[in-house]
Amino acid sequence: MIYRKIYQSPLGEIALCSDGEYLTALCFKASEVYSRYIQDSEGRDLPIFTETIRWLDLYFQGKDPGFTPKYKRYHETSFRRDVAEEMLKIPRGQTTTYGNIAKAIAKKRGLAKMSAQAVGGAVGWNPICIIIPCHRVVGADDNLTGYSGGMNNKIGLLKLEGVDLTKFH
Repeated sequence: MIYRKIYQSPLGEIALCSDGEYLTALCFKASEVYSRYIQDSEGRDLPIFTETIRWLDLYFQGKDPGFTPKYKRYHETSFRRDVAEEMLKIPRGQTTTYGNIAKAIAKKRGLAKMSAQAVGGAVGWNPICIIIPCHRVVGADDNLTGYSGGMNNKIGLLKLEGVDLTKFH
């Protein structure tokens, strides 16, 4: 069974989903995949939701929560795991490019190069937005590219983190 809780953030509604123990999805209502995550789920209060809401409250207050809610990413390939690990290395208030992540994974895997487009697909697949900071990944030449949670939310999250958006287009 999948359980859900709705969180009202300053940027809009966010769905939290759980298998009962772990956070399995966190996505904006504006997300392309929102309905997929809440479909066939049951509303319920769970300890993981309490923990995640505490994390989100601190985050949206501009604070470093200092902990990470327990999460599990189902249907994760080794490539998606590598991309998530790279996203988790991006400090709050900073960004990196799909190309930089591709280079890091290529180096880790002993490859001459890796596709930035493939990285983009894995970033877009991320079911645990904000906590796994896919919003901090931008395109080459400081191009603010798409965000499955909605471009306005990506901009809002980056502003909240103090990123200077004047350098992006």
